[in-house]
Amino acid sequence: MTIEGLAAEAGVSKQTIYRWWSSKAAILGEALLEGSLPTPSLPVTDDLAADLRAWFSAMSAQAGDGATVELARALIAVTATDAELGAALNKRLVDPIVEQIVARLSLAQEAGEVREDVDAAAVADQFIAVSSYAALLGRPLDAGRVDALVEVPMRGIAAAR
Repeated sequence: MTIEGLAAEAGVSKQTIYRWWSSKAAILGEALLEGSLPTPSLPVTDDLAADLRAWFSAMSAQAGDGATVELARALIAVTATDAELGAALNKRLVDPIVEQIVARLSLAQEAGEVREDVDAAAVADQFIAVSSYAALLGRPLDAGRVDALVEVPMRGIAAAR
């Protein structure tokens, strides 16, 4: 995606594009407010660790895609340069993922798998941060890394048995 290409497609000058948007990232950010990201759902089985591994693996599979890498970088650029748009994008795109993770951890708390005092939203933020970092770098997580990324927090949040 280039500003020249967008201007040509819209039949306007580059200056017109820049009058409305400060960067390609801002254009993408605004477009994403109207759409959605294809994100895998977090499975719900009787094994929280397996569910988290499956989710991380699915998220990581997307991280190697060139379009996903560009999207992750653009989202970070938008958030860094336009706090209001960044907040709106996080609400639209990230909050639903956080809600899935929090809901899954809540089920695990009810089942006695996870300690009651665990801040599920903080755990969700950590999982999203790792997934975002992998996407930003365009470096999918291999199975061993996924296992380690699930095992470490599971040791910290697991209920005593």
